[in-house]
Amino acid sequence: MHDDILIATEGGVQTIRFTRPEKKNALTAAMYTAMSAALEMGDASEDVAAHLIIGSGGTFTAGSDIGEFLERSRGNVDLTLPIVQFIRRLPLVRKPMIAAVDGLAVGIGTTMLFHCDLVYATPQASFRTPFLDLGLVPEAGSSLLAPRQLGHQRAFELLALGEAFAAERAREAGLVNAIVPAEALEATARRAAARLAAKPPEALAATRALMRADAQAIVARIDEEARIFAERLASPEAGEAFSAFLEKRLPDFSRARGKA
Repeated sequence: MHDDILIATEGGVQTIRFTRPEKKNALTAAMYTAMSAALEMGDASEDVAAHLIIGSGGTFTAGSDIGEFLERSRGNVDLTLPIVQFIRRLPLVRKPMIAAVDGLAVGIGTTMLFHCDLVYATPQASFRTPFLDLGLVPEAGSSLLAPRQLGHQRAFELLALGEAFAAERAREAGLVNAIVPAEALEATARRAAARLAAKPPEALAATRALMRADAQAIVARIDEEARIFAERLASPEAGEAFSAFLEKRLPDFSRARGKA
């Protein structure tokens, strides 16, 4: 357990809760490591039938902690980074994953949802993937999974245009199962998880495996995304985008021309 993430198991449901609301639940390396371990151990435990992922303080997660990510990666993205290890774990999870989303779901906060089996959201939920705006490319296999789930046009709207999807738009697109009031969010998601936990576990695992896409194909796409992401992270475009972000100004990509 880490101070910024709480992991608990009750009634066959393992809850992974982001508890860094003062930073909009931005995910750190330690949090990614804790989540990876929880998913792996939960899959191996007979006491866990389903994983429930939830935020706190009116926010799901604002994505990776950019300051820490830039410091840790130092322009390099490889398979040893905790975020990459977490992302590569997602398609390998064998038990159902349920997400309860309130408020911001940015970057990985949205792309991890393509690996979830049920997603519940509040009317205040907002889904956004600003990778392209940062001079980067999508991650977590979303370049493969989003078009499959949402259709090409809506996936392009989300991943490339960078359009923020409000809760109703996400439900219409097929990313969200249902919209519920904030005060009922956790209870609704937990009821669904409990229903799954009461089902025959071997049949549940087999059903989920049949319904999910080939895990190794998704891992291969994740690795390809990570390779291109690393190239882009070292690009002048990304340098200008991150400088503008940290300086709280609009990026000027004309500054990046001719620097490659």
